[in-house]
Amino acid sequence: MAQILFALALALGTALFVGRVRFIRRNILLGRDLDLSDNPAARWKQMALVAMGQSKMVTRPLAGFMHILIYLGFVLINIEVLEILVDGLAGTHRVLSFLGPVYNLAIGFFEWLALGVLLACVVFLVRRLAGAVPRLNMAELKGWPQKDALIILLVEIVLMSALLLMNASDKTLQERGHEHYISEAGALHLECPDCTPVEAAGYLGSFPISQYLQPLVSDLSEVALVGLERGAWWFHFLGILAFLNYVPYSKHWHIIMAFPNTYYTPLKPKGDFGNMASVTTEIQLMMDPSATPPEGYEAPTGFGAKDVYDLSWKNLMDAYTCTECGRCSSVCPANLTGKKLSPRKVMMDTRDRLEEVGHGLDAAKKAGQAIEGRLDDGKSLHDRITAEELWACTTCNACAEACPVNINPVDIIVQMRQYKVMEESAAPSELNNMFTNMENNGAPWQFNQMAKADWTKA
Repeated sequence: MAQILFALALALGTALFVGRVRFIRRNILLGRDLDLSDNPAARWKQMALVAMGQSKMVTRPLAGFMHILIYLGFVLINIEVLEILVDGLAGTHRVLSFLGPVYNLAIGFFEWLALGVLLACVVFLVRRLAGAVPRLNMAELKGWPQKDALIILLVEIVLMSALLLMNASDKTLQERGHEHYISEAGALHLECPDCTPVEAAGYLGSFPISQYLQPLVSDLSEVALVGLERGAWWFHFLGILAFLNYVPYSKHWHIIMAFPNTYYTPLKPKGDFGNMASVTTEIQLMMDPSATPPEGYEAPTGFGAKDVYDLSWKNLMDAYTCTECGRCSSVCPANLTGKKLSPRKVMMDTRDRLEEVGHGLDAAKKAGQAIEGRLDDGKSLHDRITAEELWACTTCNACAEACPVNINPVDIIVQMRQYKVMEESAAPSELNNMFTNMENNGAPWQFNQMAKADWTKA
């Protein structure tokens, strides 16, 4: 029965996770096409340094060190899940113990990692609750985003505690000679044929941390100990499944998205603003009436970004990758001088609008409505990100430089500005004056064409 329940829980958890991943993938692909397949060698290197090597995290050493500790713990401790999966489906206990000293070393290493993760999460938790870090207390984090961060930290603390408590109970049962817990040790102790079962069981697993928790469980009966060990084992397994399905709804989805996002980061300089191909082609055709439009060319229906459909799929991937750490906003000169702009909020708003569109498409599909092209819900990205925020940006790219997972809020801001200017003629008056001067005088200043070089005669 236990194996059947385990298999059912695993199947349900996996199905829910796959469904959410498909939803996110579909949403990202709503963006316009962008070719980022060039120079794969440089892209693999970029991903290894930034996502795997955490190279941009350590620019702030203390937070960077603790983040690496949690990151390594998350990746390596979950190797243990492989054993849990086999044990759960086959009804065995510590099936990999036949690896002998290698197994002992692995269990000991995982326990040290679990302690490190637990302590780092406690430090991050206190750091957030104390309110000492300004970027963690900005307006856009109020409400759910703040709770989301606390939930993840608390879940990781509880999961690591359950792992250590499970091992402490396991070791105590081994020492008491419980048949199920020592029978698995047989293959491990062929080198000690003269050992008693209890002595042999003491060799199963190295428990450098959980051994100090044994006094907490030493007075329990054998039945209670087995219940505690099994309860902690099931809690750890079900907790991992719950965590797996919570993460794609959370800012912590970046633990997965950081890898593709850094791989597909454009390799051009951050300040390189390319021409809009549609505008360039239209001007060339206008200037040369005899020119032939490129094969398959369609006249543009709009310019810039009104909604998430107009952004590239990489922009939308950026939105789903955002860690909400606020490093971007903490270095933004507009934000530092009290302006409304927060690059983090731009990414959060883009993601929230994309989620809204995705759920709208699913609702329309359920209702039997055929949606061709865009979802017409009367809303747009500009409903969430105001003109005041867009025009406060200096396009200095400090936010893109600071982001630990290579997100570029400036690219979204510029595309939304292009829509404001080219579709709504809604630029600030200072820019409108400049545009008028450039049209009439060929320069941003209010001098006629014949007087442009007069300053050289002074």
